[in-house]
Amino acid sequence: MWLMDHQMNIRLSEAFGQYFIRLPLKKSPTVVCGNALRQDWGKVLPSQKCSYVLGNPPFVGKKARDAQQQVDMNLVFGDVKGTGVLDYVCCWYLIAARYIQNTRITVGFVSTNSVTQGEQPGILWPLLFRHFGLKIHFAHRTFAWESEARGQAHVHVVIIGFGAFDVASKRIYDYESDGETVLVVAAQNISPYLIEGGDTVLQNREQPISSVPEIQFGNMPNDDGNLILSDDGKRQLLSDAPEAEGLVRPLLSAHEYLHGEKRWCLWLKDTPPQVIRRIGEVRRRVEAVRAYRAASRREATQRLAAYPALFGEIRQPAGPYVLVPRHSSETRRYIPLSYFEPYYIVSDSCLFLANASLYHFGVLTSAIHIAWVRTVCGRIKSDYRYSAKLVYNNFPWPEVPAVKQQTAVEAAAQAVLNAREKFPGATLADLYDPLAMPPALVKTHAELDRAVELCYRPQPFENERQRVEYLFGLYEKLVAPLIVPAKKKRRKS
Repeated sequence: MWLMDHQMNIRLSEAFGQYFIRLPLKKSPTVVCGNALRQDWGKVLPSQKCSYVLGNPPFVGKKARDAQQQVDMNLVFGDVKGTGVLDYVCCWYLIAARYIQNTRITVGFVSTNSVTQGEQPGILWPLLFRHFGLKIHFAHRTFAWESEARGQAHVHVVIIGFGAFDVASKRIYDYESDGETVLVVAAQNISPYLIEGGDTVLQNREQPISSVPEIQFGNMPNDDGNLILSDDGKRQLLSDAPEAEGLVRPLLSAHEYLHGEKRWCLWLKDTPPQVIRRIGEVRRRVEAVRAYRAASRREATQRLAAYPALFGEIRQPAGPYVLVPRHSSETRRYIPLSYFEPYYIVSDSCLFLANASLYHFGVLTSAIHIAWVRTVCGRIKSDYRYSAKLVYNNFPWPEVPAVKQQTAVEAAAQAVLNAREKFPGATLADLYDPLAMPPALVKTHAELDRAVELCYRPQPFENERQRVEYLFGLYEKLVAPLIVPAKKKRRKS
């Protein structure tokens, strides 16, 4: 704190041309060293004497927690359901919520942006809103927090200010891509996703909220790699056993799909048993799958040992489908989707939509959909983690667009596919690299964006925040319970 005081004094001196200094230090604040999650904050400073709580709690995710931090989580949250997925920083939110009850204290925390993304908002914020009456007073949406420590990579953070009381003047700070330009917007209410909106949070949903094709996971091998072939492995197998040609299929995994790399699998569904027995290398691989599954500690995997020639979970579509990679780089303006025939086997690192029209393809590969993804999806590091239950099933599609509007989306979607075909040597990672994206593809995507947004409303959206706020407004209408108005009693004449 003294260091910050000194730095601010230096800046003040530079601004006014007068030397202002408080060194040597003549007074010291009260500093208590200890575990903030086990310390009684009220004994350090009674809440009645406190005005502000400021902090930059540790950025530790679920998988990075050590045993001591896990004990802290258990002490803070107790048996509250679902809190095991929360980041360590969420403990400070709950401790602060308890501390500031019946006060006018304002709290401001710097946090990883994960507390406003993925599953975490649906667990953390209802607890804070319902049990402690918290309201978000101001919010700095995601920006890069640059560490001055040598060799430290930047992280993406948010700053959230809240209290156990409401205020009329709320502010949202939105950062442009350059990280420097800040747009300040007044808000009536700030949602857990740090946009203008209600206190609504998303929960995992088993079926789409709109009337659209169901999205499904790809096929899970559960084979210890024995049914999977590299390009070299495929060549070697077919060189040794040419009769295995019909058993090998291309396998679509997210990384290989995006980067144009080839991967293969033994797809033995409906293969006659004599064929499996006759081809030695195929038989050897199937036996290795059986042994791997039988040795598993999981009862469900052990049961799969009875079917060693098959993938552990099979969900292969019977007709053409749209492939959706579950993980994609945050630098891409769109998540690249593609159509495939059922000959191509979908792995469980991807999702797929069977019977998807060009209209469905167009909406999913548009700017308004990627704005939704960026706001609500979970992350691996900072990359998108597209999910069926949270992202796709909660996405509010346009409400019955006119035939003319739908046709425009289909034409624009086909134009995007046509633009890609003009660069046969480029991978999808090449085509959707923001620095290398061909102008023709940029243009067709912009036309698709406008066509999709016209299905929602005639006015254009000015930025991503507006798109997301509109979508959440539509989402709230879709999930709002139908309220039957009470019948008015007739007066006796």
